[in-house]
Amino acid sequence: MDSGGLSHSTSAMSLPLLLIIFLLPGCHCTVSTVGDVSVLEGGSVTVPCHYNPQYISHVKYWCQGRMREFCTSLARTDDPDSAPNGKGRVTIADDPTQHVFTVSMRDLTEEDSGWYWCGVELGGMWVSDSTASLHISVIQGVSVVSSMLSADEGSSVTVQCLYSITLRSSEKRWCRSGNSNSCVATDSEGTFSSRKVFIHDDRDSMFTVTIQQLEMRDSGWYWCEAGQQQVAVHVSVTAQTTTLPVSTTSPIQNLKTTVRSSSVMSSNDPHSFSRPVWESPLVVCGVVLLVMTAFLALWKLRQLCKKKQIHRGTNEMNDNLTMCPWREGDYKNASMIFLNAPAQAQML
Repeated sequence: MDSGGLSHSTSAMSLPLLLIIFLLPGCHCTVSTVGDVSVLEGGSVTVPCHYNPQYISHVKYWCQGRMREFCTSLARTDDPDSAPNGKGRVTIADDPTQHVFTVSMRDLTEEDSGWYWCGVELGGMWVSDSTASLHISVIQGVSVVSSMLSADEGSSVTVQCLYSITLRSSEKRWCRSGNSNSCVATDSEGTFSSRKVFIHDDRDSMFTVTIQQLEMRDSGWYWCEAGQQQVAVHVSVTAQTTTLPVSTTSPIQNLKTTVRSSSVMSSNDPHSFSRPVWESPLVVCGVVLLVMTAFLALWKLRQLCKKKQIHRGTNEMNDNLTMCPWREGDYKNASMIFLNAPAQAQML
């Protein structure tokens, strides 16, 4: 066989092979979604399906079945009954700006467990749709929104415990792992309340447990329990630490700030002593008046002392002076001569 015939035979054989590979599902990896999902019976689930930008205008769908070619369509973006505001149990919504469409299913039962497909309809006889599959398991039992929780000492923490539809009428309990005597249970109203623990059951699919006034000894493993089903939860209590702020200002600035703060506090404190505006001038006037009064008193006292000294000198002079006796015949001489005692003695 010549080379031309061999080449022609090879091309003829590879064409069907390429066609088969092209039509195989999953060859066009343009749609992606999450992995396998487990959900409690009676609950709901939302699945995101991502696609390439070139498929913005294409129809998106959601179907159930082990094989894509034979899956049952449950929702389509071109079906008004599948819109998010529709009455159907399964809805689909496309977000072209984010290149993702989401599918929501509610009131799930165990019969809803199985394989599902996110699909983008490409159309045409020789072009297969772009799809991605996942498995959803609807189970009976209990689960939690978060199995690892932490909170500060002195605060509170809330645990969200989910349960399946068959456990709605069952008693809900909260227990510390390893201590069966620590269990507390809901009453006929679906509640329990104490100083430390508060439980509320919505009688639909979830009950919440709130632990208040957390202490360091509250750290550890606990159980959410409904009927005979239970799930573990770990609560971690973080100790409170007080740290002093490091000052970056100078001591002078700190002093100014302290003085300013003290002034502001004094002015703002309604119990602090407030001086009237007129008090300062009044104090000054009082001091001036006191000084003037003291000055006048001293001046008056000095004048009084001077008068006493003058009076004392006059009395001494009167004691030393005597009147000269006159003789008869001297009356013609109308003058009276006053001599002191020593002069009079010399004249005599």
